[in-house]
Amino acid sequence: MQHTARWLFTLLLCGSVFMPIDSRTETTSSSETIPPVTENPLSVLPGLESAVDFWKRIFAEYSLSQMVFFDPLDMSKIYEVVDVGVENRPKSYVDGERARIAAVHGVDLERVRAQRGIKERTAEGLKRSGRLMAQMQQIFREKGLPVELTYLPLVESSFDSTARSHAGALGMWQFMRRTGKQFLRVDRQIDERRDPLESTRAAASLLDQNYQTLGNWPLAVTAYNYGAGGLSRAVAELATDDLVELIRQYKHPYWGFAAQNFYAEFLAAVEIAKNREQYFPELEIQPAVTIREIEVKKSSSIADLAKSTGLTRAELLGWNPALGSGVKTVPAGYRVKLPADRSMQPVIEVAQREAAERQSPQTQKVVRHRVKPGETVVHIARRYGASAEKILAVNGIRKAHLLRVGMTLLIPKL
Repeated sequence: MQHTARWLFTLLLCGSVFMPIDSRTETTSSSETIPPVTENPLSVLPGLESAVDFWKRIFAEYSLSQMVFFDPLDMSKIYEVVDVGVENRPKSYVDGERARIAAVHGVDLERVRAQRGIKERTAEGLKRSGRLMAQMQQIFREKGLPVELTYLPLVESSFDSTARSHAGALGMWQFMRRTGKQFLRVDRQIDERRDPLESTRAAASLLDQNYQTLGNWPLAVTAYNYGAGGLSRAVAELATDDLVELIRQYKHPYWGFAAQNFYAEFLAAVEIAKNREQYFPELEIQPAVTIREIEVKKSSSIADLAKSTGLTRAELLGWNPALGSGVKTVPAGYRVKLPADRSMQPVIEVAQREAAERQSPQTQKVVRHRVKPGETVVHIARRYGASAEKILAVNGIRKAHLLRVGMTLLIPKL
């Protein structure tokens, strides 16, 4: 720690390059500095109970290899859960299953919808959330916003700062380029959508703006998905700011299932994240990191910044994912991210390693196995030609003796 202290002291002496940020924004992600959350100001609206319960099951009960067929108008009604493997199934297969299930249950085809489980993604997201959650919550507290909003990335990206959607949304908070430019520096050299802290500040500003525009949190959260302008038009057309009434009555081509369910998904994520031990009792959360931020006083080269910080170029870029690999100059006002403890692995290296370790569901060979009496993880691994350690890791089981009869395991084959 003496080495770290000397390094930071040297850094702060470089007044020609850096300007310390106000102490309110020199935050740490140590949970000891953030009091635990005790209240949730975002409530389950009457009429959304079954939707929230459904999404809790999708997040924490059903696996990626399971496809749940349910009634989108009464989400308490699950017709069937089909084991389909983790590979993508073509639309023709899904439509065929929907038609079969509709015929069996004597309902219209529109009353049958399919949804994959995401239990494994939820577990990985909760693990990742430990690294920066306290610092993210501090950002929201400083803006006077409910800290429960910091669980929104569990829905958006599973807290993956490298996430990129097919539509071009980027980062943990999944900002589109156009929206990101309203709150962040987004250009060919710097893209702060990739920075967990900067994108968290941007998300806090956007959510606050939504709330000021729409007047309540159910609408403000929904607008994160649908857009405040679209919701404002819906509110004006129906003369109500009740989200449940909008779900039931508003008609618009873009006002579809995803937008209508976004708030319910978010509430399910909050419930699971705040009661993690109940839903994932053996899950180990990644330890918190401590990131310091120092604002650049004037435009500076990467070489000068690296020299001033005592980091290599690769290390500096590793702690500053907003900086592109080809960036040569950092503009004034940019907040350089630095580790308080240099033994910690840079955030971008951790994210890239995790991304590399996660095989695509299309190429991953996985089978499901229900644990029978007398079976151990070693026996199961031998049966499938798999690794016992990988089986435990994939299923979020910390120790082999925690295996229980009746558990359904995902078995990644070698």
